[in-house]
Amino acid sequence: MGSSVAAIFDLDRTLIAGSSATIVQRHLHEAGIGSSRKIPFSDTLMKFYEVFGENWLLMQPAKFAGRASAGWSVEEVERACTKAAKELADQLQPFAQGVFDDHKKAGTKLVLATTSPEPFVRPIMEELGFDDVICTKWKSEAGKFTGELEGEFLWGRAKADAVVDWAKANGVDLAKSYAYSDSYFDAPMLDSVGHPVAVNPDAQLTAAATINGWEIRHLDKLEGVVKVAGREIQEWTRPFMRPELVAPYVRFEFNGIENIPAEGPALVVFNHRSYFDPTVMGLLNAKAGRNTRGLGKKEVFDVPVVGRLMKALGGVRVERASGSDEPLEMAAKALNGGELVMMAPEGTIPRGPAFFDTELKGRWGAARLAAMTKAPVIPVGLWGTEHVWPRNAKLPRVSLTDRPLVTATVGAPVELKYRSPNADTKRIMTALINLLPPEAREPKTPSPEELARTYPAGYKGDPNAESTRRPGTDT
Repeated sequence: MGSSVAAIFDLDRTLIAGSSATIVQRHLHEAGIGSSRKIPFSDTLMKFYEVFGENWLLMQPAKFAGRASAGWSVEEVERACTKAAKELADQLQPFAQGVFDDHKKAGTKLVLATTSPEPFVRPIMEELGFDDVICTKWKSEAGKFTGELEGEFLWGRAKADAVVDWAKANGVDLAKSYAYSDSYFDAPMLDSVGHPVAVNPDAQLTAAATINGWEIRHLDKLEGVVKVAGREIQEWTRPFMRPELVAPYVRFEFNGIENIPAEGPALVVFNHRSYFDPTVMGLLNAKAGRNTRGLGKKEVFDVPVVGRLMKALGGVRVERASGSDEPLEMAAKALNGGELVMMAPEGTIPRGPAFFDTELKGRWGAARLAAMTKAPVIPVGLWGTEHVWPRNAKLPRVSLTDRPLVTATVGAPVELKYRSPNADTKRIMTALINLLPPEAREPKTPSPEELARTYPAGYKGDPNAESTRRPGTDT
């Protein structure tokens, strides 16, 4: 029988944002176990730990904490820690469960590896549905803890050695396995597996991961999103996302921003009119104070520098011709993690006569995402962007004396039925058209010049076929 594969997870600052010990100790005190007196400066030490991670000095109280357990009832501690485990499970990082699910689908064993003592963490291991736990152990006799350790205090190299020993005893091939941790002191454990992942890494682990080429992830963000000094790039740049700085050659009018939820999942959809649309949506979401995950064409993501930046910002690459559901699944992960996802249901800018159609035609992606996640669909009607950067232009039109007006109007969530993606798509597109000015709903015969602006440079297709072309396709 061949060896198996494991995914080994640290707990504190990896699967949850802070320290599990704070929650466990509260439940112990509520059960009348241990002293309710605080260690001097414990709050300050905990805040330091949550921001900067662990170090040798902070780990010394944890190393000798077991002595205080002398005389505690094993059964009572187990009951208190079982309650704590349910609270800890509710505090998982938003994208942790998705990682667990992916590993389970692949038949990978899930293992918790932590310095914390077994009485504290075995209940959380069981609550999460993990297969095993590797941790510090306390001795017990006659149903009482003795205040002594059984074996080593598992931290740093000792923790890594315990993982290696566990793998040998359980027939696990570490060369094919995964390990996740936030701490530089877990570098030996990460180095022992074939797929090390630095999660929300402290400064030292960030450096080590960069040098060694290890993956860096943040389980409170969509996979691929980059953080700098604990914040997303979007958060650092938001103060500069102001209309007068980004596009002083345009007059902007934003309406209904309050319809974008301040937090939690939301699928923001907009009608596509020009290459300037993403800029307007970026400004809109910045005004709403939300980080955004946008779906974009593969052609943009395949540009070396631009594509890497798009992924770092949380963009989802879409290859329209492939028919793959992978982009939808990634977007669904973002929504399930409480993120805001942005997309244009039309898939691309309508061309020729289709651009002036009073009926907007969309693909089913937004409706399917809504049905998969039940996230609210927030419509945004864009108007006037084609006067800034029409499809036949390689660059936007810049004039400080003749500035076109661009409007972005946010509507209330679209009421969907979740029974038919086709019917829900029509509901979404109707909501969008209703947010546009009256002229958008009036039939128009465009001039040759107006038609020309809707075609990409070098277009050689059949203009008459554009009105029947399936939305989101290039043929």
